[in-house]
Amino acid sequence: MKFVVCLKTEEMGDFSCDDLTLGRLYEVLEVEDSHGMLRLIDDSGEDYLYPGDYFETVEIPLRATQRVHNVVLHYA
Repeated sequence: MKFVVCLKTEEMGDFSCDDLTLGRLYEVLEVEDSHGMLRLIDDSGEDYLYPGDYFETVEIPLRATQRVHNVVLHYA
């Protein structure tokens, strides 16, 4: 599991960032390397693609990832 924290929410072209919260932790569902996009479940509870440069990867110890996953899903 990969987790990121949101560092930017400005509008960018076709992307709406209304459903992102600065400083919030999100779980990455998929990385689309060819376009630098991350698919994650945003604050609306739906999964969408967002520019990867809006986020910073957060290292979480392997033994804690399942617990963090459950917390992130609970607040989505």
